[in-house]
Amino acid sequence: MIVPSQAVKIVVATRPVDFRKGHDGLAAVVQNELGLDPHSGIIVVFRAKRGDRIKVLLWDGSGLVLAYKRLEQGKFAWPGVSDGVMRLSRGQFEALFEGLDWRRVLPRRVRRPGVAE
Repeated sequence: MIVPSQAVKIVVATRPVDFRKGHDGLAAVVQNELGLDPHSGIIVVFRAKRGDRIKVLLWDGSGLVLAYKRLEQGKFAWPGVSDGVMRLSRGQFEALFEGLDWRRVLPRRVRRPGVAE
């Protein structure tokens, strides 16, 4: 399991990609099609056409890391197919990676604490 920090930006490429692509091919998709920098520390989640597989690409500071997961039963919950990306919170990403419906995980906003008395 990839455990991102709270500050890391996580995005889903909403259009399925060719799953024969590796590190460099997916980094090119991130840069050329999504308009993002694959070496900026973001996590990009890619989907397969069948919906039962994901690839996760991230830069860890010393190289590109590519994780691949295939569900043995069922499919991942995906947003509608469109161009561009969709942002996920850490909790939503963890639910997606576990094969759960990430749409049921609502980001919780915590108010900034006031000055301590």
